[in-house]
Amino acid sequence: MSTVTVTAETLKGRIEQHDIVLLDFWAAWCGPCRMFAPVFEAVSEPHPDILFGKVDTEAEQELAAAAGITSIPTLMAFRGGVLVFSQPGAFAARELEDLIGQIRAIDPAELSAAKARA
Repeated sequence: MSTVTVTAETLKGRIEQHDIVLLDFWAAWCGPCRMFAPVFEAVSEPHPDILFGKVDTEAEQELAAAAGITSIPTLMAFRGGVLVFSQPGAFAARELEDLIGQIRAIDPAELSAAKARA
């Protein structure tokens, strides 16, 4: 699956419709964002079950603010509707693949407990 644009209007539905969602918060003027973009796109290809979304922080300033984005690129990951990862910085492909493996390994019971606490 290739990357898709995520907006404030589509965010909730995207998270609800997919078990795993990775969001790349970026901006066109950001050099590290432009360097990370092809890595994010390439890693999306062998993972058609994961939604790889891109949030343009310039177009979606309110969404970026609500998400607490203070540095870009920032990668956020959701599993079962629960935020399980958030970190600024660009990732190498192998680091992103490792993160995906860790997210896949999360026990669904832990997710249920986290939802109950929220």
